[in-house]
Amino acid sequence: MSTQSQDQSEIFRGTADGKTLLKDSRSVQGTPAASMPAFILGEELADLADNDPRIVVATADLATANRTSDFRARHPRRFFDFGIAERNMITAAAGMASTGLIPYVATFAAFSGILAAEQIRTDCAYPKMPVRIVGSHSGMSMGFYGTSHHALEDIGMMRTVADLTIVNATDANHLRAILRKSVDHPGAMYIRLGRGRDPVVYDTVPSDFAFGRATRLRDGSDITIMTYGAQVRPSLDAAQRMEKAGFSVRVVDMHTIKPLDFHEIKAAVDETGAILTVEEHNVIGGLGSAMAEALIDLPRIPFQRHGVPDKFVEVGPPAALYAHYQLDAEGIYNVASAFLKPRG
Repeated sequence: MSTQSQDQSEIFRGTADGKTLLKDSRSVQGTPAASMPAFILGEELADLADNDPRIVVATADLATANRTSDFRARHPRRFFDFGIAERNMITAAAGMASTGLIPYVATFAAFSGILAAEQIRTDCAYPKMPVRIVGSHSGMSMGFYGTSHHALEDIGMMRTVADLTIVNATDANHLRAILRKSVDHPGAMYIRLGRGRDPVVYDTVPSDFAFGRATRLRDGSDITIMTYGAQVRPSLDAAQRMEKAGFSVRVVDMHTIKPLDFHEIKAAVDETGAILTVEEHNVIGGLGSAMAEALIDLPRIPFQRHGVPDKFVEVGPPAALYAHYQLDAEGIYNVASAFLKPRG
């Protein structure tokens, strides 16, 4: 057996030295480490735990990769590493919650929202246990590690679980707001994080954040782009480019997939000419499907889903995958423009 360290977090976050082979120059350029969600998770939870003895944190052999190690350093007696036993971790967290604790359990989204879906359903959501499942490195952000580590079906799986809140963090400040509001939120919650290098969208922690209430980041009348998580910034960049081409584009951060903000959806129907959903998820089961379900009860409007096709994606650097599936700013611009042009 190799004695090489199992700590792959520098590779996952794209901060390893230039000799590391699993890198792509387009994938590692981004925001400073201090403003990456993967770096502030443990720090923010430790801050909250300073004044709330109910908060405990668990991970599954990924304390460094998801930075729950920052929580461990400050609250070692309230930190639990279960090793590579994600389903056991979530069941144990439900047990902790039954005693009055508020557990935050963090692992890759592929190992929580997909691998441990049954435990989230039966042990957390069904008995309404306040367990916060944090799924990091969602979507295609694990690029080189392939389908076993990609999480492009997790929202679809989680949406079918009753009494489960589903929310997506857009950037570091957005994650701080989510964590602060999550402490006393009733029932179980699935918090989806991106690759840890998400560009800044919120310059400060949004004080008006609320679960189930979308955030309109840009107004417009020709089309509404509804998106979340890692796709918010490229959607905003695409909207800016579309404005120069003569389109008026509204961009909405639909961070909470369950419950959806029906009022914001109705406003898009009443006030704009079309709706496009953009997500780093299979086009089946995610925001696009949720929107289609909501639109059934509203006046008809041109509507299109944009995400990952219903197939297993290629293996490669994350940035190359985003470009390939038109989930970068240029790709979103092309998809949205092509959607609008036949309609004048």
